[in-house]
Amino acid sequence: MSTIYRKGILALAIGSALSFSALAQADIIIGVAGPFTGANAAYGEQFWKGATLAAEDINATGGINGEKIKLVQGDDACEPKQAVAVANRLVDSEGVKAVIGHFCSSNTLPASEIYDEAGIISITPGSTNPQITERGLAGVFRMCGRDDQQGVVAANYIVDTLKAKKVAVIHDKDAYGQGLADAMKAQLAKRGVKEVLYEGLTRGEKDFNSLVTKIRSSGAEVVYFGGLHPEAGPLVRQMREQGVNAKFVSGDGIVSADMVTTAGGPQYTKGVLMTFGADPLKSPAGKSVVDKLRASGYEPEGYTLYSYASLQAVAAAFKGAGSTDGEAASEWLKSHTVPTVLGEKSWDGKGDLKVSDYVMYEWDDKGKYNQLP
Repeated sequence: MSTIYRKGILALAIGSALSFSALAQADIIIGVAGPFTGANAAYGEQFWKGATLAAEDINATGGINGEKIKLVQGDDACEPKQAVAVANRLVDSEGVKAVIGHFCSSNTLPASEIYDEAGIISITPGSTNPQITERGLAGVFRMCGRDDQQGVVAANYIVDTLKAKKVAVIHDKDAYGQGLADAMKAQLAKRGVKEVLYEGLTRGEKDFNSLVTKIRSSGAEVVYFGGLHPEAGPLVRQMREQGVNAKFVSGDGIVSADMVTTAGGPQYTKGVLMTFGADPLKSPAGKSVVDKLRASGYEPEGYTLYSYASLQAVAAAFKGAGSTDGEAASEWLKSHTVPTVLGEKSWDGKGDLKVSDYVMYEWDDKGKYNQLP
């Protein structure tokens, strides 16, 4: 064997070894998609903070099957067209193996189809529209409940606790907001209460004075709003400024301190009610994570721990399946229980949680929301 030939073989062997080594140490890229800019950027920050700490903690204990997690952001600004572009980039350019996201249901609906078609598992920490998991997409999951669950909780509270007979139902014409309002309205009807007003507003609007006039004329004792805090805040402030003191009830789309900011202060949000999952900050399983986030100067409100738990579920699925294959991971997740910072979670064949834990919260005079007994 010539010296040149031997050197060629040696170089080839070294190159192959290096390639194998690089492959063995490759990162598992996971996308975190949501609104990182725009009026709802607070929810994107919640997603990112939760997922980032989860990735750090998982990587510190060996990662996933010996590989480290690397996160990449996908900013959809709660705009469906942008969500489609983000989904295609995450799949085609970033090479993600899973996605934590999106937030707005109108974004999750089209984006999840792209992920599922590519064989990529996706878990939304906060999209609640029922159609997300009713389309038969095998790789789509959620870490939260559904609108037809929280809408029932809200309607029953309005009837049983508030004893309201006149309810105005307002929505933002979006897949999340209108879907939630309609679910609540349907349960009201089952309880024998017919809404006195049903109106839609447009996301991005700030002047609701004409709508408030209609609410006052309706004689509503309760105003139920299906939508997000950028509209909920100004709406409740303008109601109070015009002397409309009807109880204001909404859903998990206002679970952010920005609700108080957009309303103009806690004097306007005091007494506002909302549905959200059982207080994640009180979950014993999440205490150490909450302590870490607070020590870093960040208060883990809203969907922060839901995002952390979503990454825990992805990691468990990849470990259980022994690979990052989306189909295998999805099958594993639907047949196993996963310990998370929110407690043990398990999913049905649709990708929905087997147990929903919606409860009522009330905002206080200090601008904080608290779970009601």
